[in-house]
Amino acid sequence: MGLDVAVCDELLSTTRAVRKRLDFERPVPRATIMECIELSMQAPTGSNSQGWRWMVVDDAAKRAALADLYRLAAKPYLTTASAQSSEGGDAQTQRVFGSAMYLMEHLQDAPAHVIPCLQSRLPDGTPATAMSGYFGSIYPAVWSFQLALRARGLGSCLTTLHLAHEREAAELLGIPEGVMQVALLPVAYTIGTDFKRAQRPAAETITHWNAW
Repeated sequence: MGLDVAVCDELLSTTRAVRKRLDFERPVPRATIMECIELSMQAPTGSNSQGWRWMVVDDAAKRAALADLYRLAAKPYLTTASAQSSEGGDAQTQRVFGSAMYLMEHLQDAPAHVIPCLQSRLPDGTPATAMSGYFGSIYPAVWSFQLALRARGLGSCLTTLHLAHEREAAELLGIPEGVMQVALLPVAYTIGTDFKRAQRPAAETITHWNAW
């Protein structure tokens, strides 16, 4: 069966990192999140390992605690980066940091926090080849999850700053010692669905054929 290329291209080109347009008032059904996780499981994984595990947090107190951990790492980083962007960054970059600051302040309000995990941990000193394969075994599934959300009128944003306090998050959520968290995605319905393509350079300016 042929796919509608225009529809697929629209989905791929307008699935944005959503922060300010997350609807904090509208509940997200667990069944909808499960549908999106089910679809994400069709993504490829290294050695067909299928080591994905998903932690979904919709308890308000635990979301608040996760948001506090996130802010411990996010506040110093985003405050400095946002100030630097205001001094010399382009308008699009300034908007991104402004929305990141907004998310930092409101993360606890997202109806669900979704934490993708891998059922293993990398030892210290792991070579780059192994690290690439390790994270490459879950990020396709994460992106599929985000695309599935977008198709259903929901938005998300892949964040990693809470990982500076991964151990505390694991204790909060009862995540076993051998499981590694790789991100945190706030999930909510979006305020409107009219997302547009971002401004990017032409593909020709970043592509090399046969030699650099």
